Amino acid sequence: MTPEEYLEGQVLLIDKPLKWSSFQAVNKLKYLLINKVGLPKKFKIGHAGTLDPLATGLLLICTGKFTKKISELQGQAKEYTGTFYIGATTPSYDLETEIDQTFPTDHINEDLIHETVKQFLGEIDQKPPIFSAIKKDGVRLYEHARAGESIEIESRKTTIHEFEITRIALPEVDFRVVCSKGTYIRSLAYDFGKAMNSGSHLTVLRRTKIGEYDVKNAIDITLFEESFK
Repeated sequence: MTPEEYLEGQVLLIDKPLKWSSFQAVNKLKYLLINKVGLPKKFKIGHAGTLDPLATGLLLICTGKFTKKISELQGQAKEYTGTFYIGATTPSYDLETEIDQTFPTDHINEDLIHETVKQFLGEIDQKPPIFSAIKKDGVRLYEHARAGESIEIESRKTTIHEFEITRIALPEVDFRVVCSKGTYIRSLAYDFGKAMNSGSHLTVLRRTKIGEYDVKNAIDITLFEESFK
């Protein structure tokens, strides 16, 4: 594409690698577009919805005039796939922190797992993880968490449109979820374990869709870089 096309506006579908932050991915593309395409240093670029470093998958990166579409894109339903580990929790609800508690799992079977799914369909109340970027009293929650501070987190409404179990191999359970903006899959993992009188944390997460955009049509950042060589 020409510099003019990027400035007029593009939505780039990127398959974010594991351990990259969304900010790193945007910065990498910005560097490439400035140095390989010749865009001005102050051109507009941004992503439509953060993915945690431990998650992979679809990241929509908007350029030029299409940065005005970011809030609209962020509001669209998102699809995720991944894995819950049943029988243990972590403070971050994922693999960012070590296991802090273990729970019995002898009572958990396929019927209980599928029945529990039904509790989470539709509008639900969900508390964001303490290890998240949401601000409380002007400070991000993860900063409170890393300082060892105990803080009350208010629940918020979110909607689970679809929730299906795709594999059961305890202690692992694979899932597919379609949800509204603001849903924390880490919190869903934690709450899912709790609803079964056990514990759970997220070990794998991949975003597969945002609205009509599909990760199948996304490009890996390294391949995007190689396309300029």
